[in-house]
Amino acid sequence: MMMARKQDVRIPTYNISVVGLSGTEKEKGQCGIGKSCLCNRFVRPSADEFHLDHTSVLSTSDFGGRVVNNDHFLYWGEVSRSLEDCVECKMHIVEQTEFIDDQTFQPHRSTALQPYIKRAAATKLASAEKLMYFCTDQLGLEQDFEQKQMSDGKLLIDGFLLGIDVSRGMNRNFDDQLKFVSNLYNQLAKTKKPIVVVLTKCDEGVERYIRDAHTFALSKKNLQVVETSARSNVNVDLAFSTLVQLIDKSRGKTKIIPYFEALKQQSQQIATAKDKYEWLVSRIVKNHNENWLSVSRKMQASPEYQDYVYLEGTQKARKLFLQHIHRLKHEHIERRRKLYLAALPLAFEALIPNLDEIDHLSCIKAKKLLETKPEFLKWFVVLEETPWDATSHIDNMENERIPFDLMDTVPAEQLYEAHLEKLRNERKRAEMRRAFKENLETSPFITPGKPWEEARSFIMNEDFYQWLEESVYMDIYGKHQKQIIDRAKEEFQELLVEYSELFYELELDAKPSKEKMGVIQDVLGEEQRFKALQKLQAERDALILKHIHFVYHPTKETCPSCPACVDAKIEHLISSWFIRPSDRNQKNSLSDPNIDRINLVILGKDGLARELANEIRALCTNDDKYVIDGKMYELSLRPIEGNVRLPVNSFQTPTFQPHGCLCLYNSKESLSYVVESIEKSRESTLGRRDNHLVHLPLTLILVNKRGDTSGETLHSLIQQGQQIASKLQCVFVDPASAGISYGRNINEKHISQVLKGLLDSKRNLNLVSSTASIKDLADVDLRIVMCLMCGDPFSADDILLPVLQSQTCKSSHCGSNNSVLLELPIGLHKKRIELSILSYHSSFSIRKSRLVHGYIVFYSAKRKASLAMLRAFLCEVQDIIPIQLVALTDGAIDVLDNDLSREQLTEGEEIAQEIDGRFTSIPCSQPQHKLELFHPFFKDVVEKKNIIEATHMYDNAAEACSTTEEVFNSPRAGSPLCNSNLQDSEEDIEPPSYSLFREDTSLPSLSKDHSKLSMELEGNDGLSLFMSNFESKLNNKVPPPVKPKPPVHFEITKGDLSYLEQGHRDGQRKSMSSSTWLPPDGFDPSDYAEPMDAVVKPRNEEENIYSVPHDSTQGKIITIRNINKAQSNGSGNGSDSEMDTSSLERGRKVSIVSKPVLYRTRCSRLGRFASYRTSFSVGSDDELGPIRKKEEDQASQGYKGDNAVIPYETDEDPRRRNILRSLRRNTKKPKPKPRPSITKATWESNYFGVPLTTVVTPEKPIPVFIERCIEYIEATGLSTEGIYRVSGNKSEMESLQRQFDQDHNLDLAEKDFTVNTVAGAMKSFFSELPDPLVPYNMQVDLVEAHKINDREQKLHALKEVLKKFPKENHEVFKYVISHLNKVSHNNKVNLMTSENLSICFWPTLMRPDFSTMDALTATRTYQTIIELFIQQCPFFFYNRPISEPPGATPSSPSAVASTVPFLTSTPITSQPSPPQSPPPTPQSPMQPLLPSQLQAEHTL
Repeated sequence: MMMARKQDVRIPTYNISVVGLSGTEKEKGQCGIGKSCLCNRFVRPSADEFHLDHTSVLSTSDFGGRVVNNDHFLYWGEVSRSLEDCVECKMHIVEQTEFIDDQTFQPHRSTALQPYIKRAAATKLASAEKLMYFCTDQLGLEQDFEQKQMSDGKLLIDGFLLGIDVSRGMNRNFDDQLKFVSNLYNQLAKTKKPIVVVLTKCDEGVERYIRDAHTFALSKKNLQVVETSARSNVNVDLAFSTLVQLIDKSRGKTKIIPYFEALKQQSQQIATAKDKYEWLVSRIVKNHNENWLSVSRKMQASPEYQDYVYLEGTQKARKLFLQHIHRLKHEHIERRRKLYLAALPLAFEALIPNLDEIDHLSCIKAKKLLETKPEFLKWFVVLEETPWDATSHIDNMENERIPFDLMDTVPAEQLYEAHLEKLRNERKRAEMRRAFKENLETSPFITPGKPWEEARSFIMNEDFYQWLEESVYMDIYGKHQKQIIDRAKEEFQELLVEYSELFYELELDAKPSKEKMGVIQDVLGEEQRFKALQKLQAERDALILKHIHFVYHPTKETCPSCPACVDAKIEHLISSWFIRPSDRNQKNSLSDPNIDRINLVILGKDGLARELANEIRALCTNDDKYVIDGKMYELSLRPIEGNVRLPVNSFQTPTFQPHGCLCLYNSKESLSYVVESIEKSRESTLGRRDNHLVHLPLTLILVNKRGDTSGETLHSLIQQGQQIASKLQCVFVDPASAGISYGRNINEKHISQVLKGLLDSKRNLNLVSSTASIKDLADVDLRIVMCLMCGDPFSADDILLPVLQSQTCKSSHCGSNNSVLLELPIGLHKKRIELSILSYHSSFSIRKSRLVHGYIVFYSAKRKASLAMLRAFLCEVQDIIPIQLVALTDGAIDVLDNDLSREQLTEGEEIAQEIDGRFTSIPCSQPQHKLELFHPFFKDVVEKKNIIEATHMYDNAAEACSTTEEVFNSPRAGSPLCNSNLQDSEEDIEPPSYSLFREDTSLPSLSKDHSKLSMELEGNDGLSLFMSNFESKLNNKVPPPVKPKPPVHFEITKGDLSYLEQGHRDGQRKSMSSSTWLPPDGFDPSDYAEPMDAVVKPRNEEENIYSVPHDSTQGKIITIRNINKAQSNGSGNGSDSEMDTSSLERGRKVSIVSKPVLYRTRCSRLGRFASYRTSFSVGSDDELGPIRKKEEDQASQGYKGDNAVIPYETDEDPRRRNILRSLRRNTKKPKPKPRPSITKATWESNYFGVPLTTVVTPEKPIPVFIERCIEYIEATGLSTEGIYRVSGNKSEMESLQRQFDQDHNLDLAEKDFTVNTVAGAMKSFFSELPDPLVPYNMQVDLVEAHKINDREQKLHALKEVLKKFPKENHEVFKYVISHLNKVSHNNKVNLMTSENLSICFWPTLMRPDFSTMDALTATRTYQTIIELFIQQCPFFFYNRPISEPPGATPSSPSAVASTVPFLTSTPITSQPSPPQSPPPTPQSPMQPLLPSQLQAEHTL
């Protein structure tokens, strides 16, 4: 087969002759019929090789040339084609024509003299060396063209193409042509060769001619007709292939395609090739400066270029290229024009921005004006040739200046007119803005917080609407509102300070009661500055609460004038005055008050200190930083395990000042080491000025015991540790109370608590320096406090500079940055004066607790608040302390002209007169006063020094020996220490984490037992010893440390003085609960009977009476307190011996010495709000509201058991009653209750207060406690009125949590807890979570979603945010909200609608940060979000439709059903039950109403 295929490789060859009308012009007309064009297109189909002009009029030389070769036929050459059956063949094409002599215009004479008809029908052609014909230009220039001879010089014709021109030929009759063709056909037919009729020039064809030609062909048998156009290259190949098919009968029959159909195909092919070529040009040619030669070379190899050139020719390709270049240039010019026109308005604004300058100018005149401007050439360029778009400037891309001749165009003139109009409109809008602002400022209807909707009608008019856009006037209104709101808030803050006396008289704590808040509202209600914030009640209430927080916890940070607080200014001024630049770089940690660093000593032998230090370092970052409450602190650890007397083991080094100490033990030996080390460390610092270690906060920790070699048990170690902690007055941490596994030392949570306590202590010590030691008191003669008012219109520098510039002024060595030492000659001797310059709010903190010999109080005569704060301060100052009032004025002229200054000066003078103080005024214009101005005051201080110190000593001795309430528990105790330890609970008020124990350095004669860190006095001997030492100090007139001693525990025997009262027993129990366990037999069942017991009673110091017994050798001082008011509040529990006064009076005769009174009793201008001082009980409204009435009722019922209070007779002497009250004895032991003696302070739960993820599992996604509580509430409490609004009993709630913590299977129904207790305990669970149930990052998204106005879109947006909740939070949130939805459906009985429930629950679920104003003002938004979740619970969690709002009226039964979709009984089978939902609650009364599919989901 392979051989046969190789042999059969001959390609068939056909010789075709093209014939048709030929001859002279007379015969064929002015042009031929197109035979040459037909042959040209077939042989050389490329458009570039196709020629339309082929002349038959030749010269004799051309006729005799080798191309024509004296023949009347042309040899077009050999062509290879693949026909329709894909078989390749060769064709030799010959054109039979008749050449005309250009001289005679007659046919040339040739070798064959036959006529054309006979010659054209010849089948044998011969012509030696005849060359192939290309075009007319070839004749005479044969050497310039390819020379290819006709093969063998002869051809045998196989078939004929008979051409008929169907166009309208000039000077030619179609009928004559048809007659000629008919004769020619007859001649051809004689040859028996195939003939195909070809209609030429069909692109110009005449319909009649075409029909006649077809008629002619039909008259001839088997004659096929092909319609062609050589110029359009239509059906040319078809004509030849049709003839070949007739020649070779073995080939398939060719399909004849009509001309117009073939033309359409050809046109589509050309259009496609053109599109591809244009795409190629656009891709290659990007610049209008490209030329054809270079571009055509680039495109030479591209098929797109080749195809188009083949079909249309190079000239058309070049033409399209030039069109593209022209378009690019036009686009480039237009881009430049747009840039110029866009820059033109900017040029106008820069060169002619003034409307007054061009308002009257036309564009032509403005053009001349532009040329005169200095910056003209910066914006414009003047071209030598114009117009600019016809010059080379269009290609100068670096020059972006505008061609100046562009100003002559119409668009430029339009822009100029637009510039004029813009300036005119801006002027008008500016006028409207000014008018709008003036209307806002002058309108009495625009008040702070008024919504725009309410203000619109008073402000807007047609001009404003016409000239101002909504965003503009809304922005102006918003800014104006911000200004007046800020101004109103500043004025309101000033009003609050002006009423300082009211706030201090009310004795406010962190959570003021509703009664006290009501008093504040009533007193301030008529003030215009209070009414100004009527529409901003939330902001106003926030300002009041913020001011209350400042009054209760005054610091530099809470000061209303922060950061311009006087304390900060004074500290900066004094530190910069006394510390030279060279010293600042060498300042070590001993003098660095920066609280961002924590220095911690870890004390423990046998490797305990090093192990714990390594554990703490493992919790730190790489650079020893520790994060507490989101803030980074530098943590420096000093583990000590050896003899602390050695320098290497010293607590304190030149570069390390400890802020606290962790004491570790795991055996008796290690505990003894801790006690001995602390004793040695404190003994080493006795008598030093920098006696820091005496006040060092301590924490005693029981850690893992490695091997019990001595038989010690955990219980014994705990008991011993508690005893030592009680003596050291420090915090004790053991495995049972701290929740620490016995296999490790201490967990991260308790490390953080310890460090927080250290920070609080450190801040307090840095705020106001602690009272100096006895040695310091001896070094300083007088202590004077200079009080300045924050925010006064004078500079603290001007007040302090005369003091600092004094030659006798030195830096204070007591570690404070707000005090200096002065040595001034007073009388005959020089006195060392410690002058502390403080703000009033810092002075409040030391007014009662610190020994102060005198006060210099400044106030501004121009500011009411300044004098008001002065009055509030003086109210509580004892009348024996000298006072110097200093009024700061603007000069004598201002005093005469300003009524306020005159009134303030007069009032200051009157106050000074009534309190026997001194008064002076200093002009602020001449603030450089001299210290000599205060010399008379200093003399008064020296005269009263002894009585002041004696009185102060009696006060502190009474507090040290009395077991009444500690000052730490008073919200307004003297030291800021008590204010820095704010309690988390309203009722669980505990002492600070670190009671700063101060060793009395003046007791060297104490025995060894008393030289321990805490005195354990037994019986009267210990008491006598202590009091005798104290009285010896009194006789020597050496003041004691001003910091009150910690409570000293006495073992009271029969016959001793019983001075305990109920308020103290509460306070003592609390202080002990943080360090030790109470013995079981010492538990008082009445202690935990009411939550009221946890409230600390305020101490009313002005009612103390001092009594000194005649037998003073016993050294006993009795502090007698008038608790009449406390009893009326239910704070006292009497005893049988309470009225047994006769034996006391017989046994001891007491001489009464009155305590110095306060200035409020001596001055009518002080204490104008004193009537409010005793009108209210201490504590928040939630604590005391329901209890106060109960206790008053109990007090009015007379005797009730042993602890009943015997009412006093109305005519009894109050002083005698107070004495008897203070001298009562408790003679009966309280009966113990079965309830365990454990308080929340010592109860450390492993279930409550831990992350949510630790109390849920994938199988139980709902905490068991929450599930139990909700099951109980739904079973018994859905009809309880005020459920979740009415608070439960605090002690019962704690008991419930403790019992559940011990037994997770606790049955609430058996324990008989009230519904409100269970509800409160459930809310407490969420409150104690480390992070709120609604995560903080989700709260931001919820608020943003809530801002959407469209209700449906808002709900869907909230639902999308809900899907982002963590899985644990989402499941619990769904469970709780579903429960609240059920509760709200019973609102007709329990009165708890979804709104009420949201008000009660949103703070618990979201816990926003109320320290920011944003959170305070967004409370309504948070509440509304929770309300929506409750209302639309079925939509959010159960894929039900959105229900109508509560107030909507449904218009159809279906609408009625849709309002409560969660209660519909229609089964819905398409909603599957979630697999992790808790089981349904059978007790739920709502369960039968739910669809069966939702019962599995609704687990409530």
